[in-house]
Amino acid sequence: MTAETIFTNARIVLRDAVIDGTVAVRDGVISDVMSGVSGVPGAQDMNGDYVLPGLIEMHTDHLEKHMVPRPGVHWPLPVAAAMAHDAQIAGAGITTVFDAISVGTYREGSVRKAILKRAIDAVSEGKAKDMFRADHLIHLRCEVSDPDLLDLAEEFIDLPNVALVSLMDHTPGQRQWRDLAKMKQYHRDENMSDDDLDAYVKERTELQAQYASAHRHAVVGMCQKRGIPMASHDDTTPAHVHEAVADGIQISEFPTTLEAAQIARAKGMMIIMGAPNVVRGGSHSGNVSANELAVAGLLDGLSSDYVPSSLLQAVFHLDAEIGIALPDAVAMVTSNVADVVGLPERGEIAPGKRADIIRVRNVDNVPVVREVWREGLRVA
Repeated sequence: MTAETIFTNARIVLRDAVIDGTVAVRDGVISDVMSGVSGVPGAQDMNGDYVLPGLIEMHTDHLEKHMVPRPGVHWPLPVAAAMAHDAQIAGAGITTVFDAISVGTYREGSVRKAILKRAIDAVSEGKAKDMFRADHLIHLRCEVSDPDLLDLAEEFIDLPNVALVSLMDHTPGQRQWRDLAKMKQYHRDENMSDDDLDAYVKERTELQAQYASAHRHAVVGMCQKRGIPMASHDDTTPAHVHEAVADGIQISEFPTTLEAAQIARAKGMMIIMGAPNVVRGGSHSGNVSANELAVAGLLDGLSSDYVPSSLLQAVFHLDAEIGIALPDAVAMVTSNVADVVGLPERGEIAPGKRADIIRVRNVDNVPVVREVWREGLRVA
């Protein structure tokens, strides 16, 4: 007989309630959820801490920071860089992560093309050899204006752990950078001269006109053929949302305006915003506030984007500051995301679900991840 692992004296966050109770796990799957404290010998006492489903992160480019920890420094062991990234992911309570790896770029001289294959190989190797704490999947971020996009996408899209594709257009004057004055100021802060900025705008606008539409159509076709979920990135206008819906895209990832989010909701799309936006109280690039969308009922899910720990912090912020019930806030980083990316076995504390579980203590409204289990095995 396989022994059960029992977590008791816990505040268990279910899909629609928080209960004081006990969770039993057998063979990597949740076998029972009960109210009350268990008297079974060997049950692990959670001392009243929260027990949540393991978080699901659908878009983080945090791996890049470990592949290239300083400008010009490429870490010589890519899988070791991926392991360092994984340690921060698991330490943040994330048990399933979609590593968002850029396929193509929108800036000449970017390191993203240089690290593309190394990053994908590192994630694939680490997963195949069971070197990671979290379960890593690949999210291909496809920059539609890059002349090399289709060759790059075709090289990687059939890898077994590619599970999500997003369509991006960071051309000046488009989507996030529709306001050219704001875009130029952002890049001036990165020490680009006005002459360099003018040349950059001209070059990227020409590439966008030549490639964006055809590339978008081709990548959509690749995903539809393979059944890969797709996200539309930085929807800004109603036209962007209508285009996404026509392409069969279900996820509006980081809409930049209230209008785009409203149309996405009317069209039945899932709206994902950045957890750093929630925690900071606004977008770092001046786009619509995630908190504003939450108040308006236009927020379905969150991504940690560039700060892994922000995912859980945003959950407790939404509960304490915005008034979203904790089960609903937790769903934004667990079950809601699991459903839209095709992982229905994850994201909920319920019998039959995968035993991805985290123990969290709330200290002065700062969530502290104390322990993490993936498929019933402690990984952090």
